[in-house]
This record gives sequence, C-alpha cells and structure tokens, in this order.
Amino acid sequence: MGRGKFKGKPTGHRHFSTPEELLAGTSNRRPRTFKQEEEEESEEELEEGSEKRKGTQGIIEIENPNLVKPKNLKAKDVDIGKTTELSRREREEIEKQKAHERYMRLQEQGKTEQARKDLERLAMIRQQRAEAAKKREEEKAAKEQKKAEARK
Repeated sequence: MGRGKFKGKPTGHRHFSTPEELLAGTSNRRPRTFKQEEEEESEEELEEGSEKRKGTQGIIEIENPNLVKPKNLKAKDVDIGKTTELSRREREEIEKQKAHERYMRLQEQGKTEQARKDLERLAMIRQQRAEAAKKREEEKAAKEQKKAEARK
C-alpha cells in the first residue's frame, strides 16, 4: 500500500521480541547503531592491550627533563615532619596578617598615633556632652523655678 507524499523514517521500524524469544535467548536483533558501538568498544580494547608507540619511542628510551611526571605518594611514604617551603606570595600574605594583628593589638592598648588621636577626640566629645548636659539641667532648673514663682 502506498504511503503517500511523505515516507517514514528508517528508525520507525521497530522489532519487539516475543516472550519465547527472550526465554530462549535468541532475540539478538539490535539496531545498527548498537552494533557500531560494540565494534568501536572492541577496537578500543584491542588498542589498550597492545600499547603502540609512534616512531622511535618504542626503541629508544629518552629522559625528558621538562616532562612533569605525576608524583604519586603513598600515605606511608609521606614525611610528616618535613615542612613545606612557602611561596613568596604566601609568605608575604602571612607577614601582612601578622603585622595587621600586631597593629590592632597596639591600637586596642592605645599605643599608636591613630589610637591616641581617637582617644583625645573621644575625651573632647565626652567633655562637650557633659557640659551640654549640665547646661540643660541648669536651664531646666531655671524654668521650673520660674514656673514655681509664677504660681505663687
């Protein structure tokens, strides 16, 4: 029977195994793509088994001083007592943090120039506030005294 203007895609043909085929294990029909993947996997396994080297690599052993080999250390081989040397940046960062901590400690004790200026400024502000509060109390007392005289 004709399909008309549009034809179906080749992936549209599906084959389902019957339960009898499944039990017998005879349903070996798979899509073409699966067969291609299986062939590629088997080729990869063959390549991994026999490691081929290009050119003279298999004949001549060359030590390349620039080649970085991965250093795999086992836990038992690690030297705990050995201290690693810090890079310049790490060392400078640590020195900077220590200097900042030292400065903050001196700041709290009031031994730095900035701390002295801050303390002087605070003392002046406290004195001005105390004077302002005293003045307000005097004005309040004077106001209450006037009210008391006005009532009499």
